Amino acid sequence: MRNFMDKIKSRSEMVAERARLKAEGKVVSFTNGCFDILHSGHVTYLNFAREQGDVLVLGMNSDASVKRNKGDDRPIVCEEDRARVIAALECVDYVVLFDEDEPRDLIAELLPDVLVKGEDWAHYVSGREEVEAAGGRVVLAKMVEGRSTTNVIGRVLEVYGKSEEK
Repeated sequence: MRNFMDKIKSRSEMVAERARLKAEGKVVSFTNGCFDILHSGHVTYLNFAREQGDVLVLGMNSDASVKRNKGDDRPIVCEEDRARVIAALECVDYVVLFDEDEPRDLIAELLPDVLVKGEDWAHYVSGREEVEAAGGRVVLAKMVEGRSTTNVIGRVLEVYGKSEEK
């Protein structure tokens, strides 16, 4: 059995791994996100992304990137823990952190065969041009209604906010 920690790669390690996978003829799918508090919507989405290729590479926003994108109160869970939780999922083959606000540069370095994003990003898919120019394709995943990290945080605040008032 593979140690899930082996799935977490540095950027340079992932670039080398991508070259190996390409040489083996593997179809590499890629997706990205913060994955701050893992929920069933994430798991459904990641399984869909994995089904689009032989291998799923997940680009994960670093803590600094999440903070810039989501605000000073985020992330809730640190990047090391988020990477470990995601790497432990069977459907995820590799996790690589990126510090930029969006993954365009990482995508350009890896050039996945399939770039997967949620349909809520249909208006703008970072890396689309690079992937399509290299002969790859973009696939939009359906969202799981009512499942979001924002909803989870809201529910926790609702429950624990009430108990602290007592």
